[in-house]
Amino acid sequence: MDLQQRVTIAFTKKFGAEPPLVVRAPGRVNLIGEHTDYNDGFVLPMAINREIWLALRPRDDEQVSVLSLDFGETAVFHLTALENTKSGWAEYIKGVAWALQQNDYTLRGFEGVLAGSVPKGAGLSSSAALELVTARAFQQVSGFAWDAPQMAKLCQLAENQWVGVNCGIMDQMISAAGQSGHALLIDCRSLETQSVPLPPTLDGSETAVVILDTTTRRGLVDSAYNERHQQCEAAAAFFGVKALRDVSITEFLTEADNLEPLPRKRAKHVITENLRTLNAAKAMQNADAMLLGQLMNESHASLRDDFEVTNDALNIIVEIAQAQPACFGARMTGAGFGGCAVALVHGEMVNDFVTAVTQQYQQQTNLIPKIYLCQPSDGASVMSNA
Repeated sequence: MDLQQRVTIAFTKKFGAEPPLVVRAPGRVNLIGEHTDYNDGFVLPMAINREIWLALRPRDDEQVSVLSLDFGETAVFHLTALENTKSGWAEYIKGVAWALQQNDYTLRGFEGVLAGSVPKGAGLSSSAALELVTARAFQQVSGFAWDAPQMAKLCQLAENQWVGVNCGIMDQMISAAGQSGHALLIDCRSLETQSVPLPPTLDGSETAVVILDTTTRRGLVDSAYNERHQQCEAAAAFFGVKALRDVSITEFLTEADNLEPLPRKRAKHVITENLRTLNAAKAMQNADAMLLGQLMNESHASLRDDFEVTNDALNIIVEIAQAQPACFGARMTGAGFGGCAVALVHGEMVNDFVTAVTQQYQQQTNLIPKIYLCQPSDGASVMSNA
C-alpha cells in the first residue's frame, strides 16, 4: 500500500468519509553545494520520492487537528491561540501556521491524517517536508495563491524562530519547488532557481542517485555547525564582504596567506564549493555524468580536509562507493559528522553497487548501512481535490 492510499484509508476510517484533499511534500538530498547556503552561495539539491502525505478536509472553525500515523499521536491547536509547547513534530505544523499568520495570511482550520517515508534524523529533511505539506494544506483550505519561494521562506522562518533550528533556505526551497527528473540549482541570495536534468551515462542509460546512510549520528552537530558559521563570518569580514560568496578564487589565492589558518581552510572550502556547484550544473546541462561525479568526489575531499565535517564512517562509505565500477562519484551530504553520503551510479548497475557497498561497509565498520535509491520528484503538490 502506498502512502496516498494509507492516509486516505486512515482518514476515511477516522472521519467516516473520504478526504476531499490529499497533499504531499518531498524530502531532499543535496547533490553538491554543502555549507554554502549560509554563505549566500549556491546549492544543487533534488527533491526525492520519499515524502510526507496529508489527507485532509477543511473545518468551519479555527481548529487544526492532525493525526500522525508514524507517531500514533494527534496534534490539536487553535489558530487564534498558538502556543509553543515543545511537543515535537506538532511544533512544525504550529510554526507554519504562526509564520503564515505573522505575514498576514488568513487561515482556516482543517483536520487530517499524516504519514511519511522520509527517514528521520538521516539529513534528508523530513522537517522541511512536514513544513511544506502543512503550507500546502493551509493554502488549499484557506484559498490563497501558491508561491513556492514565498512559502519556502515562511517555512524557514517557522523552523528558525518557532522550532529554533537555524537552518538555511535550501531544504524548504527544494521541497517547495522541486521538479520531477531534475535537480535544482538554487542561488541562496536571490532565491533564483534553474532546473537541471540528471545526466545520462555515455551509453545513454539513466543514472541513479543513491543515498548511503552510515547509520551514525553525532550529537555535537549544532555547536560544530555554529563554529563553522562563525569561522566563515570571520573570513568574510577579513575580505570586507557580506558573505564568502562574494570572494573570487583569484582574490582568495592573493590574500589567503594573510588569513588565520582555520578561517582560511573554511573559506577555501566555501569558495571552491561554489565553483564546483556552478560547474556541476553545467555538467548536468551538458549530459556529462563523468564530470559531475568528479566534482562530487572533489567536494567530499574539501569537506573532509578543509571544512572538517566528515567522520570515519562517512569517509569509509564514500571511499567504498567511489571504488565501485558503477559509481561516477560520491560525497557526504548534509551537515556532516555522520548521517548520509550520496552517490551518482550507472542505473543498470545499481543492484551490484548496493550489494558491494553494503557488504564492504559492514566488514569495515560492523555497521549495516541503510541505502535508498531515489528519483528526482516534484515539490509540494496537491494530489486530489474532489
